[in-house]
Amino acid sequence: MANEKQMYYDKRGQIMVKNLQSRHFEAYYCADRAAALDKALELIPKGATVGWGGALSAQQIGLMDALNAGEYNTIDRDKCKTPEEKLQAAKDSMFADVFLTGANGMSLDGQMVNIDGTGNRVAAIVYGPGSVIVVAGMNKVEDTLDAAIRRARTVAAPMNKQRFPNRTPCEVTGTCADCKSEGCICNQILITRHCRPVGRIKFIIVGEDLGF
Repeated sequence: MANEKQMYYDKRGQIMVKNLQSRHFEAYYCADRAAALDKALELIPKGATVGWGGALSAQQIGLMDALNAGEYNTIDRDKCKTPEEKLQAAKDSMFADVFLTGANGMSLDGQMVNIDGTGNRVAAIVYGPGSVIVVAGMNKVEDTLDAAIRRARTVAAPMNKQRFPNRTPCEVTGTCADCKSEGCICNQILITRHCRPVGRIKFIIVGEDLGF
């Protein structure tokens, strides 16, 4: 029998999918990482050019490893040797067939919140790749949009900042200070509330804790 947390995630996940679909997103609920990986590979055609940015959840389900080992053309910034190559890879991802990303926060009514430092990820979500796939654990889902924004600012961003140099208040204290530091990664805040064209953005909601 599923434990209480899994039961809770399963029930809220079905609500989440229904509300995403009402906003013209393509949406699926997968109870675990293995099912999520299968669904993601089902949505990505063989031979497609695939890029990504800020997609720790997709990495955690094993999607990047599967793509790099499979019949796909991947734009993998982790394989770049210089800052210039990484910058070019980020730009090339804007023209990929498929772009992978995560969510910093989601509201149960079907809206997504993402925060970026350089903007490459939110730019690709808004416009560019013909297909965007969002992999998000149920730990990202809050009851309201305000709570999802608060989560993105006060939970996801301070945790994510621990990976990067250039000290900021949240890196030192773990608490958002609404800073204007040179190394700030909260430079663009995107709310994605509706999908146009229909189905361009696809959500794989996973009944596990993933990402920040």
